[in-house]
Amino acid sequence: MTAVQMGLTIAVCTAATMITRFLPFVVFSSKDQQPPEVVRYLGRVLPAAIFGMLIVYCLKSVTPFAGSRGIPEAIALLVTVGLHKWKHETLLSVAGGTLCYVLLVQLVF
Repeated sequence: MTAVQMGLTIAVCTAATMITRFLPFVVFSSKDQQPPEVVRYLGRVLPAAIFGMLIVYCLKSVTPFAGSRGIPEAIALLVTVGLHKWKHETLLSVAGGTLCYVLLVQLVF
């Protein structure tokens, strides 16, 4: 790819991402009207469903009975859950669990 093609590709990807992020706010930004019930329902249930899917995806290849596999993942998962129960901050929980996992894999296991 040439520099121009890379720039255009990045611009198109950025525009597509921004449109999908901002479009719901533009469509449902009326001050006197609530979003449809289905949109409110999805706003309530999708975050938990996405985190559940991420957990399954992250742990799908873990073999707990082969060597040390599974130990760093289990410790990082416990750290993530513990941080979330303690502080109730999603970003802190995810970042703390990720940092714990990376440090365990790089320095311990």
